[in-house]
Amino acid sequence: MSNRISERVADFLRQYPPFDELTDKDLQSLSLEVDILYREKGSVIFREGEETHPVFYVVHKGAVDLREATGGELIDICDEGDIFGLRPLMAGEAYKLEAKTREESLLYAIPISVFRPFVESYSEVGNFLLESFASNTRNPYTKGQEGKLVSAPRSEASQTGRGLRYNEVIPVSPGKRVVSCSRDTPARDIARLMTEKRVGSVLVLHEELPVGIITDKDLRNKVATGQFPITAPASEIMSSPVITYPPRLSLTQAQLAMMKNDISHLCLTEDGTSDTPVVGVLSKYDLVLAMGNNPEVLMRAIKRTRKTTRLKAIRARVMELLRSYLDANIPMSITMRLIAELNDACAKRVIELAVKKAGEPPVSFAWLAMGSQGRGEQLLQTDQDNALVFADVPEERLPETFGYFRELAERVNRNLKRIGYEYCPAEMMASNPDWCLSLSEWKHRVSQWIINPGKNEVLLSSIFFDYNRTFGSAELANKLSEHIFENVRKYPMFFYHLAAGALQNPSPTGFFRQFLVEQDGKHKDFFDLKLRALMPLTDAARVLILSHEIKSINNTAERFAKLAELEPNNRELFLSCGYATKALLKFRAKQGLLHGDSGRYIALDSLTKEEKIKLKRTFKTIKEVQELIAVRFKVSNLLV
Repeated sequence: MSNRISERVADFLRQYPPFDELTDKDLQSLSLEVDILYREKGSVIFREGEETHPVFYVVHKGAVDLREATGGELIDICDEGDIFGLRPLMAGEAYKLEAKTREESLLYAIPISVFRPFVESYSEVGNFLLESFASNTRNPYTKGQEGKLVSAPRSEASQTGRGLRYNEVIPVSPGKRVVSCSRDTPARDIARLMTEKRVGSVLVLHEELPVGIITDKDLRNKVATGQFPITAPASEIMSSPVITYPPRLSLTQAQLAMMKNDISHLCLTEDGTSDTPVVGVLSKYDLVLAMGNNPEVLMRAIKRTRKTTRLKAIRARVMELLRSYLDANIPMSITMRLIAELNDACAKRVIELAVKKAGEPPVSFAWLAMGSQGRGEQLLQTDQDNALVFADVPEERLPETFGYFRELAERVNRNLKRIGYEYCPAEMMASNPDWCLSLSEWKHRVSQWIINPGKNEVLLSSIFFDYNRTFGSAELANKLSEHIFENVRKYPMFFYHLAAGALQNPSPTGFFRQFLVEQDGKHKDFFDLKLRALMPLTDAARVLILSHEIKSINNTAERFAKLAELEPNNRELFLSCGYATKALLKFRAKQGLLHGDSGRYIALDSLTKEEKIKLKRTFKTIKEVQELIAVRFKVSNLLV
């Protein structure tokens, strides 16, 4: 006589790794030994330090939080099909985390003694559990694998070029390479000290704390040129205040710090501030020696190029850098920032070369990057989204002034296409006369979008909440931003329309959690990752952060991180949304690099079962944040 309960258990388990590797006979045998546990919301399954249980767990329904300790940092969120509590099976040690139900849950408790023979007889099962245990879990919310949908093999993750891996901390011995002087030391003695110690920088200390830094570049530019005499004290030629960082910097963090501040040396102090003693100095040369792939070299190549066509080859190297970062599992927050810096530098150089050809602009202007580039999320070479704003001029000068900037914009858009950025299908580009306007014209147009918010107007105005100034006048860009936010404050109903727009993107899944794919057209039967997964999160983050009047954060994941601070009661949801955003961006980048396209449309039959599971897990947060928006802005009737 068949056991209906065990059959249901087997039917569920065979959907998920590693149980899908078992034969039907072995799976049925295992299912007979499984206990089904019901736990209310907030129930503790096990605590940190607790003696191990004779079972490990699989989530059948509901969700379980894994934390470092009671009330500690959230490490993982396990839901349908996830395994947790593997430590007894894999290490035989007390639990290192606390497991607590996030919501009402049904769990399968699988006896370790019954399952152990399958680990030994099925190599695929053993490999899966080893990898899962080594990284806590393969969930995209895992702290150590934040934003990671697809695990890279351990051997691949460590093969990132010569020297240290990108995410490894640079070893700095206390006091090593630290050469210092006082504020009164003359330039002549500093030059001798550099020659004697064979270093490229000297720290200026006062009462053992860093107050400035002098590099060989300072000596060339300030002393060798005659600007200061060789007897000038260090206090007159030093760069001050000195920019300091904590000692535990990874290669990637050090590169980003140098690029962001346009400096060649990092001063490392005990706590990362200038109020504690120096523990070391890092130079660009140190980084070059420590690693094989160097984004600083790419940045230098971008800035030095004299022909737009050369940027195409540099962009290809940026893509290789992205690939190596993804393979090495560098945190997505760092990867996005670094690639965004390089993307912005390419666009800026294109504009600089175009201005050089066009001649001096008649008035100041600003080039605005929008869409994914404006949010710092453009990892791959997708299409262009940009606009141009120029300073107001008398009416009689407007045609001539507009003519100059229209021609400039056409040249820039054309050259951006040459280096790999396709034209925007909707023509949201500065070469379009509707996207190349004076400040007053832009103010008028944006005001109309906000005051009369139809569906199209909401879409257009939402783009302007994500822009980033790539080149030109910061003052013009700031004035436009201030005008936009002033209008939003005057017309609070605009938030209703913006929220309604955020709920219009179709759901990622339909009945039985099946992927909803394109029904016709060029991408028939493909899954639209951008429209159905990324855009709902992007739109949600935008309307929520704007409702708090925060205008200095454009990146979607960073917006959710800020929202988690502003709304402690929704902290877990917003952190989950941030993790999901980074996971989806990483997945899209990997797919794009694999297939040589934008990674937007995914052929589901090319994905593994595990990849599909990980994708679906991120969809849960989309549903939850859309429900929150629907209630908060009273547009629940639009939620599908």
